[in-house]
Amino acid sequence: MTAMKSVINFFSEIGEVFILLGGVIQALPRMVRDRKNLILQMSHIGVDSLPLVILVSIFTGAIAAWQAAYQMKGLAPMSLVGGITSRVILIELGPVLTGIIISGRVGASIAAELGTMKVTEQLDALEIMAINPVRYLAMPRVVATTVMMPVLVVFSNLVAIIGAFTVSSAFLGISQYLFFESFKNFFYLQDLFGALLKASVFGLSTSLLGCHIGFRTDGGAEGVGSSTIRSFVVSSAIILIADYILWFFLF
Repeated sequence: MTAMKSVINFFSEIGEVFILLGGVIQALPRMVRDRKNLILQMSHIGVDSLPLVILVSIFTGAIAAWQAAYQMKGLAPMSLVGGITSRVILIELGPVLTGIIISGRVGASIAAELGTMKVTEQLDALEIMAINPVRYLAMPRVVATTVMMPVLVVFSNLVAIIGAFTVSSAFLGISQYLFFESFKNFFYLQDLFGALLKASVFGLSTSLLGCHIGFRTDGGAEGVGSSTIRSFVVSSAIILIADYILWFFLF
C-alpha cells in the first residue's frame, strides 16, 4: 500500500509540474507588462551567476585538457587534445556543469524564496489582492532562467576552452596553431545548437521545479530548508536524466 501511494504521489506531482508549466505559458502574454520584474530576474539569474560560472569553467577546461592528454598518451597524437577537449566541453561539460551550478544557486534560491512566502502566507495575500502567483512570481523566474541559461553556457564554454588552451600551451607543449587547428577540425555547428538547446531545457526544468517545490512548501522554517535541499537534489537529477535523453535526439 505504501509503495502504491508513493507511485500515485509521484505521478500526481509530475502532473502538478505540467499544470504549473501550463500556467506559465498562459501568463506569457503579460511578459511585456511585467518586463521590469523579468529584467530583474534575468539580472539575478544571469549576471550574478557569472563569477561562479567563470570560476568553475576555467578549472573545468584545465582539468579536461590534463585528462585528455593523460588518456591519449601513447595512443593518439597530442595535437588532437585541443579538438577533443573543446568538443567535450562544448557538448557535455559546459551545459551540464552550468546547469548543476544554476540548480544549486538559482533553483534552490527560488524554492527558498517562494517557500518562505508560502509559509508566511504572502502567497495567500497575493491571491486576496487578485494577483495570480504563477503570473507574478513563477513566470518571470521560469522565462528568465530559460533565456539566461544558454547565455551562461556560452560564457562557460568560452572560458573552459581558454582554460584548456592555457594548460595545453603552458604545460603540454601544444602550440596555439595546433590547438585551434584541431578545434576547427572537430567543431560542428550542430554541437553548438545542441548545447544551447540542452541549456534551455536545463534552465526550464530547474526553474519549474524550484517554483513547484516552493509553492508546495509547508512546515515553517524547517519546511523551507527541506524544500531548498529537495529543489537542488531533484533538479540535479533531472538535468542528468534530461542530458542522457537529449543525447539521442541531438547528436
